[in-house]
Amino acid sequence: MTTDQANETFGQLTFAVPKGRILDEALPVMARAGVVPDAGFHDKSNRSLSFDTTRADMRLIRVRAFDVATFVAHGAAQIGIVGSDVVEEFDYADLYAPVDLDIGHCRLSVARLAEDTDERSGVSHLRVATKYPNLTSKHFEAAGIQAECVKLNGAMELAPSLGLARQIVDLVSTGATLKQNGLTETSKIIDISARLIVNRAALKKDPRVAELVAAFRADAETRASKDAA
Repeated sequence: MTTDQANETFGQLTFAVPKGRILDEALPVMARAGVVPDAGFHDKSNRSLSFDTTRADMRLIRVRAFDVATFVAHGAAQIGIVGSDVVEEFDYADLYAPVDLDIGHCRLSVARLAEDTDERSGVSHLRVATKYPNLTSKHFEAAGIQAECVKLNGAMELAPSLGLARQIVDLVSTGATLKQNGLTETSKIIDISARLIVNRAALKKDPRVAELVAAFRADAETRASKDAA
């Protein structure tokens, strides 16, 4: 099937990418798989959210990480890249994550004020600030604790010092931000890496989606082989 035939049959492909930490690492991986944004994508002053690519049958949208999963799960985008934290938090039935891209590594962890040494053994209820209420609830439930999750989308590190929540659950890379805000990491919930995600229905019906999955998988396998050598 030619590009023109695919466009006529299935319409233009939409590839969703996240703003922020993963994108810089994702761009070289995308390029090797044949997904290259136009020059306007790299213009820092460009406020557009949708961009052309070097493929006539594909556009890129650049949105918040959580929105990448939503666009793909609901079929507004057919394919995208997002952290496994987002995949695990939402657990959309129509979302499939076939390739671990082995980039964007960090972890989702619990943290509290460094001077807070009161373990409060036997505690059954705890207030926690996070933008991951599902993963947070599951983590504390496994320890027999009911977590009252206070949803924050940023400035998580302020919550304990201002009395909003005793602990936080947030992404941690080096731990420097926690340390600068007087916090200490107490436990890890999950390790995180970036994943290629696709809409299940699109994967079944549009051969271009399967071809992209194969290209990203081949690149990931090649990099893994080089690292192992």
